[in-house]
Amino acid sequence: MTLSVQFHTIFMMFVGGVAISAMFDVFRVLSGKLKLPRWTIPLVDIVYWIVATILVFRLLIYSNEGQVRVFIFLGMGIGICFYFAFLSTWTIRLTLLIIRIVIAVYKFIAKTVEIVIFKPIIGLYRLTVIILGFLLAVAIFLYRIVLQLLYPLWRLLLWMTRPAHKYFVIPAWLKKLTDKVIAVYRRLFSK
Repeated sequence: MTLSVQFHTIFMMFVGGVAISAMFDVFRVLSGKLKLPRWTIPLVDIVYWIVATILVFRLLIYSNEGQVRVFIFLGMGIGICFYFAFLSTWTIRLTLLIIRIVIAVYKFIAKTVEIVIFKPIIGLYRLTVIILGFLLAVAIFLYRIVLQLLYPLWRLLLWMTRPAHKYFVIPAWLKKLTDKVIAVYRRLFSK
């Protein structure tokens, strides 16, 4: 292994150390902000270590075809120390900023959807209910007026057909039904 390959590998492991340290901070901040239950912490740790292992081995294969040497761990250790000394607070701040931006965008989209879609639908529903209520009130009003106007004609028709009533026998069940309809009508419309 040549010296340039060794320096390239140390640099890649340095980058790998910085990357896995940044992932650690991101996972830590996300698990704290999302308020994950305690039982999910081991699952998050397992996911973190799987992703970190895959990343390190990909970098190792890219840099020196997967040969494991002592200076690889030196490069990763230097990367981790460098990250926690200089970059950790910035990564945490950036992660929190991204979380705030995502939450703000989510709230903006939710509010926009509410204003553009849901409020017009609710307003249209309320307008429809008001219009239908108004039309029903007008129909009931006109129905009462028509009944009031036709009542004298009905009385006249009954008076004119009174002599013929003795020739027509109304069945008892029809008379009961007519009395019930009249009673319901008077109860509904006599107010």
